[in-house]
Amino acid sequence: MQNSLVGKVALVTGGSRGLGAVIAQALAEQGADVAISYVASTVKAEQIVEQLKAKGVRALAIQSDQADTTAAKPMIDKVLAHFGRLDILVNNAAIAVQGKTVDATDLDTANLDRQWQVNVMGTVANTRAAAPVLSDGGRIIFIGSLLGGHVPFAGAADYAGTKAAIAGYAKGVARDLGGRNITSNVVQPGVMPTDMAAEVLGDGVPDALLDLHVIRRIASLEEVAALVCFLAGPNGAYITGGVIDIAGGLSI
Repeated sequence: MQNSLVGKVALVTGGSRGLGAVIAQALAEQGADVAISYVASTVKAEQIVEQLKAKGVRALAIQSDQADTTAAKPMIDKVLAHFGRLDILVNNAAIAVQGKTVDATDLDTANLDRQWQVNVMGTVANTRAAAPVLSDGGRIIFIGSLLGGHVPFAGAADYAGTKAAIAGYAKGVARDLGGRNITSNVVQPGVMPTDMAAEVLGDGVPDALLDLHVIRRIASLEEVAALVCFLAGPNGAYITGGVIDIAGGLSI
C-alpha cells in the first residue's frame, strides 16, 4: 500500500546507518515524516536526513546516546517540538558484544554491561518517554534478534539475553497500551548484511551457518524494513504482542 503513512511521524533510533537507515527510508517512502537518532556519526545522520527530505517528507536527526537513559525524554521532546506529534517508535538502536563464552578468562564484562544498558535499559527508557505522548492507534516496533529465542552458536549469551528481555518487555507494553489501540511488536531478524554482523562474522557468512537456514541466504535489509513498514501501517493494526522472526527458517 503506497503512501499508507502520510501524516504520520516516526522516530527510528540508531537511524544513521545499517538497518536503521533503511527502515527510515522505507517509512519515508510510505509518506511518513521521520526523525532518526544517532550517537556520533553526524555526517552520516545528516546525509540520511537529506535523502529522506528528497522523498518529499520532513526529517530530523537528533544526537542521543541510548546508553544514557536520561537522554530519552529530551529526544522525544525534540521530536514533538519539530513535528508536533509522534505516531511510530522504532526501537532499533543496539550494540553487539559477542564472540567470547561466559567462562572466558578475558571476558570483557564492562562492554557486556554496557550492552545491557544500551539494548535493554536504553530501549526501555525510550519507550517510557514515548508512551504518554504517542498518538492513540500508534505503533511501537522493537528490533530484536533471532538470538532472543534461538542461539545456534556459542559466544552470544549476553546479547541473546538482551534481546530475550526486549521480547518479554514488548509483550507487556502491548498489554499496557492496548486500550489506546497502540500496538507493540518485535521484529526478530537473523543474519543481515550490517556492520554489526561483520564485526562478529568477519568477511562473509560461513557455509555452516548458511546451512542452518531453510532458505539458504541471509536477509536483506530491505526485507526487514518492509516488515517494519507493514506493522507500522494500517494493515498491521490488529497485530500486537507479536514476536516475528524474519530469518529464512533459521529457528526451525
